[in-house]
Amino acid sequence: MSSAVRKPMTVPEFLAWEERQETRFEFDGFAPVAMTGGTAAHELIGGTLRALLRQHLAGRPCRVFGPTMKVEVAGRIRYPDAFVYCTPVARTETVITDPVVVFEVLSPGTSGTDRIEKLREYQATPSIQRYVILEQDAVAATAFERQGAFWDARPLMAADVLRMPEIGVELALAEIYADVDLEPVAAPE
Repeated sequence: MSSAVRKPMTVPEFLAWEERQETRFEFDGFAPVAMTGGTAAHELIGGTLRALLRQHLAGRPCRVFGPTMKVEVAGRIRYPDAFVYCTPVARTETVITDPVVVFEVLSPGTSGTDRIEKLREYQATPSIQRYVILEQDAVAATAFERQGAFWDARPLMAADVLRMPEIGVELALAEIYADVDLEPVAAPE
């Protein structure tokens, strides 16, 4: 019995293919992966985060995008829930290659991808200085910060402030979750 071995798509092939699709797909370095819809909490967290970032970045060279703009990282195409970039971009651009800070709001179905695969991809992208994973079911996050060749991970709880010196912004975590009815995660005593 013979089976056909499928050749992986390239990033340009994927981008050309995706342009003809009605729904969004990410590219895992081999093949398209369909994007699923999110929950109300997911959208509220992402929407509030993007609004806060826009407000804090007003008048500065950095801008926030997401969730409909693509980033290319480690030979893959991703749609982060939010990201900040600080270089000029043509108005017709569809892919950003040099994000500085990237945010993902966890969903039950994407938790493994966000915590493992995307973490590795974002770490392999030199422009990315911080990757923030926001929990959807609690006022909590994990912030990964580039420290030279290494990355530090810091858990954040409701009373904490997300500090992002690479873009000159600090956000109270509770502020990001202001529109979502969740119980805060208490810090250990």
